[in-house]
Amino acid sequence: MKAIRQIGSLAFVLGLFTVIFAGIPWHVVTSDDPIVPWWLRTAIFCLLGGILVVLATVAIEQRTTRPSTEAPSAAEPDGSILLLNSDSVPGRQASEILGLVQGHTVFAIWLGKDLSALIRLILGGELTEYTDMMGKARTAATNRMIAQAKEKDADAIINVRYMTTSVVGSAAELFAYGTAVKLN
Repeated sequence: MKAIRQIGSLAFVLGLFTVIFAGIPWHVVTSDDPIVPWWLRTAIFCLLGGILVVLATVAIEQRTTRPSTEAPSAAEPDGSILLLNSDSVPGRQASEILGLVQGHTVFAIWLGKDLSALIRLILGGELTEYTDMMGKARTAATNRMIAQAKEKDADAIINVRYMTTSVVGSAAELFAYGTAVKLN
């Protein structure tokens, strides 16, 4: 079903850009001739057909899948540095505070997936396109924070926090930060 939705999304995007960047200029230049060429008709059908295919596949998926009660599994970061959201490591002492480490990224999804998410917004259910996007962003930001901690030769990062902000449209920034420490 996902492959069919991807094809519908691609048809929508190609149709949209053809209509906007070729069809409108063509119409302006040849406004006296009312005959619509085959390529413009095809682009319009792709645009409308793509929307319908995405709508149909998302609706079918919504009916066949039930929401999962399991927590999504996060990608495991490199095990050489301990990550904690507390201010200390139980049973160990921080011998040296190495300072703030951080990582950030800005992620976006392409217009076709944005269309799928818009349809899910109308029909209800989890916006899996954005869930996947934010999971990838969280992993990238965490890995960049860990890389900074490795440069400082840290054993752990304490007080790990995540922050998100919307940048533009469907793009979101994810910022990860914490305090790098050496442990006894």
